[in-house]
Formats: sequence, C-alpha cells, structure tokens
Amino acid sequence: MTPIRSLARVMLSGILVVDGARSLAAPDRLAPAAEPVTDRVAPLLRRAVPGVPTDTKTLIRANGAVQFGAGLLLATGRFTRPVALVLAGTLVPGTIIGHPFWTDADPATRVNNQLHFLKNLGLLGGLLLAAADTEGKPGLRWRASHRIGHSQRSVRRAARTARRQARTAVRSAATARRLPG
Repeated sequence: MTPIRSLARVMLSGILVVDGARSLAAPDRLAPAAEPVTDRVAPLLRRAVPGVPTDTKTLIRANGAVQFGAGLLLATGRFTRPVALVLAGTLVPGTIIGHPFWTDADPATRVNNQLHFLKNLGLLGGLLLAAADTEGKPGLRWRASHRIGHSQRSVRRAARTARRQARTAVRSAATARRLPG
C-alpha cells in the first residue's frame, strides 16, 4: 500500500470512526431525526431477521458500531474494498436522516444542512473510489478473463501437442511395418 493511499484511507475513515463512536455512546441525540426512517425500516428487518431488535436507539447503535469497526478496518488497510462498500451503505441513511435540507424552511438551516449533505456525498464518492481501488493490482474481472484466456491457450497447446504426437506415432508405426523383420 502506498503512503498516499494509506493517508487517504485514514483521512476518509476518520469522520466515520468518530461519528460511529458518538452514535454508539449517545444514540439519543440522533433518535428524534432517525425515528421516521427506522419506523419504516423496522418491519422489513423484523420480516428478514425475526427476533432482531428494531427500536430506534438499537438501530442507531448498530449503524454506529458498523461505522466504527469498518472505519478502523479501512484506516488500517484491512479488507478495504468490501469495507468501503459497507461504509458507503451506512452513510446513506445518516445523510438522508441527518441533513434533509429540502424540508428546512429557515434559509440558514437549509444552507447548513445542504453543505453537510454535499459533504456526505463527497465522502460517499471517496468510499466508492476506495471500493473500486485495486491498488494497482489487476481486478477480479481481469484476473478471471486472463485465467480463462490462459486456460484456453493451454488447451490449444495440449491439443496441438497431442496431434503432433499422434502423427509421430503413426509415422513410427508405418516405418516399423515397412522394415523387414
């Protein structure tokens, strides 16, 4: 991992680690804004995973725990591509819940929420870039197609070798029949 990639990942994950820790420690500050969304998500979660707690504070804590843990993994360079996708997924509800500038009547509040919303969109873009970053190594698609191409060439080479050996064997048998014996 290059120093620039390492620094960028630490910088990108820093806000998510801090926000995740705050959400774990004090979900009450986010509960009033999150409740309308968690009320809609809770029935879906109960259907998908019966018995899972779906109260607003627990969902805020769960989102915070994921942000905290995944942010630390991203900062340390562990499982960076999948972790970046997970973090992108956790950022979406927080952005919609925490910064609904389209509902603000006060112009100052609207501008503030709009700036935070756009900041989160920038973070989302950075996370998507981190999810796509192969660190200069070939991606899975390239490796798979390269492996398939390599296998096809190996099969063609083996077939040519088998044909050549068969022709040699036929010539040897024909020569052996012609020899007096």
